Amino acid sequence: MLDTTTISWQLIPFVEMSASQLHALLTLRAAVFVVEQNCPYQDPDEKDLKAVHVLGWCGDKLVACARILPAGVSYQEVSIGRVATGGEVRGGGAGRELMRACMQGIEKLYGNVPVKISAQSYLQKFYESFGFMRTEKAEYLEDDIPHIEMIYRP
Repeated sequence: MLDTTTISWQLIPFVEMSASQLHALLTLRAAVFVVEQNCPYQDPDEKDLKAVHVLGWCGDKLVACARILPAGVSYQEVSIGRVATGGEVRGGGAGRELMRACMQGIEKLYGNVPVKISAQSYLQKFYESFGFMRTEKAEYLEDDIPHIEMIYRP
């Protein structure tokens, strides 16, 4: 397991990403979402173009990522999506650090605003630890994985 205290965080709009940063991002997301979770779907989408991406690097290896979407893209609220950590850092706090980086990025970009997410159901308590609360929307399947809608209200 890599030392998660050495992760350096980067907040970068899609249009400013280099080819190598984009390659690392798509490689990590495919490894987590398509291969590990066995969800054959089109991962890159039009939302990536509108996103500010949160990238966590251990040296030159991308080990964590997420995207911040402005209000009106996925939801009426600002949202976080495509949250992923590589297997080499899971269990060491990288996911918690990634969410901190996302929430700090949102505050920097948009201020202290509501944030809505679609979360894998088993991660409900994890997201609640950041102040998210489950909405009244019923649990639903996304790529055959149970999900819930959650919102953070400052």
